[in-house]
Amino acid sequence: MSHELLAIALAAWLIAAVLGLIGHAPRVARALLGLGGVAMIVLALAVLPGSVPPLWTPLGIGPAGAIFRLPPDALWLMGFGFAAAVFASWLGTPSSRQGAWIFGAAASLIGALGVFGLQDAVSFLAAWEMMSLGGGVMILGEDLGSEKGRPVLFMLALLEAGTVALILAFILLAKHAGSLSFADFAAGAQTMPHAEQLFVGLLLLIGFGAKLGLLPFYEWFPGAYGAASGATGALLSGIVLNAAFFALSRGLIDWLPADHTSPVSVPGIFVVAVAVLSAILTALYAFQQEAWRELLSLSSAENGSIAICLLGAALMFRQDGLTNLAGLAWTVALLHLAGHALAKGSMFLAADGVYRAAGDYRLVQRGILRRSSWFYGVGALFGAMSLAAMPPQAGFVSEWYLFQTFFQGFHLSALASRLTAALAGAGLALTVAVAFATFLKVFGIGLLGRADRRDKAVPVANALGVGILGLLVLVLAVGMPAWLSALGPVVAQKFATATVPDMHVGLLLVPATGAPIRLNGTFAFISPTLLVVVMPLLALIPLTLLFATRRFAVRLAPVWYGGRDQDPARAATTALTFSNALRTFYSFIYRPTVETEHELAHEANGQRYFIRRLVFTHDVAPIFGPYLFAPLEKLVMAIAGRLRMIQSGHLNFYLALIGALLVIILFIAIL
Repeated sequence: MSHELLAIALAAWLIAAVLGLIGHAPRVARALLGLGGVAMIVLALAVLPGSVPPLWTPLGIGPAGAIFRLPPDALWLMGFGFAAAVFASWLGTPSSRQGAWIFGAAASLIGALGVFGLQDAVSFLAAWEMMSLGGGVMILGEDLGSEKGRPVLFMLALLEAGTVALILAFILLAKHAGSLSFADFAAGAQTMPHAEQLFVGLLLLIGFGAKLGLLPFYEWFPGAYGAASGATGALLSGIVLNAAFFALSRGLIDWLPADHTSPVSVPGIFVVAVAVLSAILTALYAFQQEAWRELLSLSSAENGSIAICLLGAALMFRQDGLTNLAGLAWTVALLHLAGHALAKGSMFLAADGVYRAAGDYRLVQRGILRRSSWFYGVGALFGAMSLAAMPPQAGFVSEWYLFQTFFQGFHLSALASRLTAALAGAGLALTVAVAFATFLKVFGIGLLGRADRRDKAVPVANALGVGILGLLVLVLAVGMPAWLSALGPVVAQKFATATVPDMHVGLLLVPATGAPIRLNGTFAFISPTLLVVVMPLLALIPLTLLFATRRFAVRLAPVWYGGRDQDPARAATTALTFSNALRTFYSFIYRPTVETEHELAHEANGQRYFIRRLVFTHDVAPIFGPYLFAPLEKLVMAIAGRLRMIQSGHLNFYLALIGALLVIILFIAIL
């Protein structure tokens, strides 16, 4: 049955791509995109905790074709990633240009499926490029940003830099393995010198980290996402991000061996350090954004960095032979990305709801929830709670496990590893605190506030999509004991340990340490399943107080506004006022810029006393843009200027160039 579901999904996406390319039947095409995603979700539910048997496909490069296989971790990440993709596909982009978006979405979904399942380097790179280019086509097809092509070109340039790193890593692995098959890469890496193994690990981190949002690559996120719709953001932050993490996890865990001769895991420490710095920076910059798409995009980079940080922790624990703790860290990464895909999908579709109701993506007080469906509000609330790590949502569970994992750093034998775990825990605590404030800002300013009569209600279909995804976030948290039981055989096979069954006792979730589990108050535990029952009961207390005090009159007083009549629009809390305190405190990171322009009246005669308008602009300065990307851009432009003579059109120059090439080829042949 698994192969039939794969065929249904692939056929649906191919037909949708053709319909999008010719510009016909956009509703049918979007339905086909969603149908393919549903088929993949059914496949994941039916097969887990097993794997899809190997399947030969003629789609590979060369006469040998390619082998396609979906391991259990791929099915897990794929299933939750496609849940958000289904609703994003069915709702589609709010842009009027549907055809190009549908074609790009189909290309991204097909490419992501190839990244999850293809088992050789050449066909994998083809799928990886298709996934990247599909994202670019989606963004260009929508034309929802102030800048049309520049953000997409910047995104593709950084992703191609990552692809070059992947090609070099695959060449080195294939050289030692004697094959381009992924099945032989682990044996080939065993024969590598240690320094070459470290270099390959760095190349894999660069290649896959470019799509996951590691520094400095996260700087393409706000520009590219800011030119796209929420539906595109749901696809890029869900299935595409999960596919990139799966590829990185396979490269670092399965291909590169652990050097048990040394207790220090240099790759693990480096991965944790880079990921924690990336998480801190992206969380800080997300908090300063004043539009839905840019803020949510940097939040996606933050959550991708948190998952990579757990991957680095797994490498450190595995180096010390602590396979139970390595399995714990890797499992928490899977849980975190599952909850993130659902929650971020609900928030991106909530952003599309704001755009459909108000016509823009700005984070301002509109009172959207006052006139929209309660289902929309509940879904957005659950998604925001999960991304803010509030109980009992899935994000709270995964980040609780995150800290429990790094608290186990005292088991590591090397001082450098223990210190890395401690500092990582501190850095992640800062990240989580800033993320909490960020999603208070999103929900409080973006959805609450005084209603604007000019805005319309969020469409019912959009509200249903947001509501269902938000409820799925809660279902993931409540059913965590069952999910962990399903992941047990997967971790046992990957790390030769039975860690996952120790992560819960009945309905209680506990961090697995390999020690006997005690629940007498000396061992940490939570239970989101029981919290769902207890929290409504606790809510009866304030509700009782509310009804008991209704007989007392409530006095309403206007907000003091400088002694003048209150203007709700001017007195409302803005995104800038909410985040300016942190911008001032971390000014050494943000390096904020403030500019005020004076537009003088015509009759002012150059005197600044008669001002018609003040134009106030503010921003935060990027870290890597001025010092890394801008010099590289200047270098490329300078080289392009030198090479412009190739397009001179002079026949003599072309003949001389061909002659020089012939001489070089002859010289190489003689040697």
